[in-house]
Amino acid sequence: MSEDLSTIHKPIGNLFEPIKDKSEWNKFKLSEKEIEEFWRDGYLLNKQVLTEKQCDQILEDYRTFLTNKEPPKKDLLYEFHSNQSGDPDNVLMHCLGHWRITENFHDIVFMPSVVVPASQLLEQGHLIPVRFWHDQLFAKPPKIGGGVAWHQDYSYWTRTKPMKHLTVHIALDDQSEENGALHYIPGSHHWTRDGGKPLPVTDFNFKDMESIQTILTEEEKVAFKPVCGRLRKGEASFHHPLAVHGSYGNRSERPRRAAVLNYFADGVVSNTDEELLKGSLIPKGEKMDGNLYPIVFDPKWTE
Repeated sequence: MSEDLSTIHKPIGNLFEPIKDKSEWNKFKLSEKEIEEFWRDGYLLNKQVLTEKQCDQILEDYRTFLTNKEPPKKDLLYEFHSNQSGDPDNVLMHCLGHWRITENFHDIVFMPSVVVPASQLLEQGHLIPVRFWHDQLFAKPPKIGGGVAWHQDYSYWTRTKPMKHLTVHIALDDQSEENGALHYIPGSHHWTRDGGKPLPVTDFNFKDMESIQTILTEEEKVAFKPVCGRLRKGEASFHHPLAVHGSYGNRSERPRRAAVLNYFADGVVSNTDEELLKGSLIPKGEKMDGNLYPIVFDPKWTE
């Protein structure tokens, strides 16, 4: 197998300056107002996590996956779709597992500006140990960029439990309605089925944006009022694993490239005897840990 960066559980490049003093972690904490906003709406928008220079550095690695239908070290990726929709007029590059391949995608997983807020939001403001789940790339080229159907992330992740997960969507380009920014449904993180289960997935291939309407209750349809998550380059949105979100196609002259990081609280266990990610087997009921699920933040580091 190709060299696998998942065996290294600390930054290895120059994407950001390492923390030198324990007190430095505190500057990345969210305010009480931001935490309240997240738990009220199910998401938090416009949190600056990268500088423009850092975005450009990451985009250099991004091009490796955009310009190759068979990217290098593909055996390390969990998934790679040069166009997941299969429609040449609605192109969506989608990739998982790239943190195992390039330095910048590896190191962004450990960014203090990301992992400290993640820790707080997983436990309603309290700092807890956080593990990495998996990463994603979503790229929508100008004019023909495809959409992503409305969904809840935990609908794809019930192979783990309990539901103590978080998604961080980082804009590497300015995102607007015109180029396919994420949209959220405020309050939809309370929408469940059968005693707390997530909504079923209605479109695995990102072709039918509005397919979710077929499974919503009348009350949910009334509350279905999308909010565009406009982000500037380097800003992130943090969202709850049950927050309903999706994104329309890109018909603008600008690209829309995003890096997505998914985390869970230390202590989450496997809920299946099948693969969790390609090549990753943890028996049902056993704790999620090992090379692929490193601790990225621990409150004891601040003490």
